[in-house]
Amino acid sequence: MNTKKLGFLASVLFASLMFSTHAHAAKVYQVATDAAYAPFESLNSKKEVVGFSVDILEAIAQKTGMKIKFINTPWEGIFATLPNGDRDMVISSVTITPERKQSMDFSEPYFEAKQLIAVNKKNKVSKFTDLKTIKVGVQTGTTGDEVIQKLQGKTSPNIKRFESTPLAIKELENGGVDAVVADNGVVVNFVSNNPKSNLKTIDDATFAKEYYGIAVKKGNKALIEQLNKGLAAIKADGTYEKIYTKYFGK
Repeated sequence: MNTKKLGFLASVLFASLMFSTHAHAAKVYQVATDAAYAPFESLNSKKEVVGFSVDILEAIAQKTGMKIKFINTPWEGIFATLPNGDRDMVISSVTITPERKQSMDFSEPYFEAKQLIAVNKKNKVSKFTDLKTIKVGVQTGTTGDEVIQKLQGKTSPNIKRFESTPLAIKELENGGVDAVVADNGVVVNFVSNNPKSNLKTIDDATFAKEYYGIAVKKGNKALIEQLNKGLAAIKADGTYEKIYTKYFGK
């Protein structure tokens, strides 16, 4: 074999090895989600993380060529995983708020939500201010927790905090609290799928619109740009609408 051919084969082999190494080393983004928030994030019978938020991020990843891995992460402490590098993103029905934007960055909104009240059908509560002197269940550290604090006061003994909204609703079913305040999508999903729970929902005009975003480490502009590009793409080609209809209808 002549030296030219040998050199050519060596260069091909080197390029192949470099490509293989690069492909093997492609970053897999670790995504934190508290999978106790159906229909947005929950675990199926195979213990896989599924839901609206999951499908949205998977569609974004497909559009942008990103590799992602969902990791079920408890809500308490979920945001601390970003600055310490344990997770690259958090997608867990996270409402974009001015306070949260001080310590993390967000993608453009991928869902519009608001708070909703759940009570027993026999309960005479009809509006948010009726909750001022009764026991209310919330998920710790959520916007539901924040709005009830503004009504009752931060140190109110009537605010009962739980690790997840389903646990708060279960306490409502058992009579341990008189009402639950939580994101509308989760409350409606639970009540509609549990007709024997004897619960009803109450909307209140004072509840402001909220927007869910994908959270990343503060200052990671490149990742935010990538996420926003993918989100815009799935909205433009109809993918977002298909996913939305799958979970919430038209």
